[in-house]
Amino acid sequence: MLKRLLMTADTVGGVWTYALELARALGGQGTEVSLATMGRPLSPSQQLESAAIENLSVYESNFKLEWMDNPWDDVRESGEWLLKLRDRIQPDAVHLNNYAHGGLTWDLPVLMVGHSCVFSWWKAVHGTLPPPEWRRYHDEVARGLAAATRVVAPSKSMLSSLQEIYGSFDSGEVIPNSRSAEHFSVGRKRPFVLSAGRLWDKAKNVSALSGIAGQLRWPVYIAGELGTQSIPLTSSAVTHLGSLCPRELGSWMSQASIFVLPAFYEPFGLTILEAALSGCALVLGDIDSLKESWSGAALFVDPADPAELKESIETLIQNPSHLSALSRQAHSRALQFTTNRMLSRYMETYEKLCGSFCSAIP
Repeated sequence: MLKRLLMTADTVGGVWTYALELARALGGQGTEVSLATMGRPLSPSQQLESAAIENLSVYESNFKLEWMDNPWDDVRESGEWLLKLRDRIQPDAVHLNNYAHGGLTWDLPVLMVGHSCVFSWWKAVHGTLPPPEWRRYHDEVARGLAAATRVVAPSKSMLSSLQEIYGSFDSGEVIPNSRSAEHFSVGRKRPFVLSAGRLWDKAKNVSALSGIAGQLRWPVYIAGELGTQSIPLTSSAVTHLGSLCPRELGSWMSQASIFVLPAFYEPFGLTILEAALSGCALVLGDIDSLKESWSGAALFVDPADPAELKESIETLIQNPSHLSALSRQAHSRALQFTTNRMLSRYMETYEKLCGSFCSAIP
């Protein structure tokens, strides 16, 4: 039985949401989760959210992660910090949501989850591999993946990308992410379009929506951080909601009729799942990872074609029956991504990796 688990997490984006969802579910199995965070300090809403999970202890740091600028001194120091946490916590296994610490002398079974990576992101956004200065990143990720006892990705597309870019590793499997349906509701729908995500991330391609917003019959609301790279949100047809806590974003989703994310790159898309659980019709980027989860339950558009994006949204606006049908299809599909299903898969995986690790000890 898995009694204690040491997990790492980035505090920006979907990894944080995923880590809390899994930690909360593991509490029902009697597993104590120690979450070691790196990157940006926790926001007040993140502190409150994590404090409400009884089986979760958070160990916070501001060490840079491997995908940040000049991170390698921090990566070394954070590795030393993580090993000290291991000695203090005495976990049964380690669950890494990053790559560079896979090769540490853990002396424990290590599960590594590949949520995204710089090389697959760069290829999707720019059409090429990153410049030479990212070579060390590549080598560190490859080393971490090779050292892990088991590798998991949230989609077949992401797992294939990791194997293609960084070389084969001993074992890999796909476990889709989840969100608890009880945290979302289908409210009285209003005539507006919603998008949400890291607005500074070119992969999300939110600028494509804001660029055509003035041509739509319905207003557009966009939630998320602008960061240092602004996107055109000055149109009277666009309202920027800022960075919302999960409860606030859930309220907006429950009212939105259409959720749009014409992404160039999205290995899974927890925000999309949340929107579908809230009864939004989905208009998404036509990429393999999103079609893997939402084929038959969303409209797909070429991320590089604003005219197609506009036409697809307008088709839904002008056809209420089509809009309602697509909303129901998205909601039905979303209910398949249950937390119980994710938990069951992870518990099986933890059991396998712990068993294989123990059998390998002389």
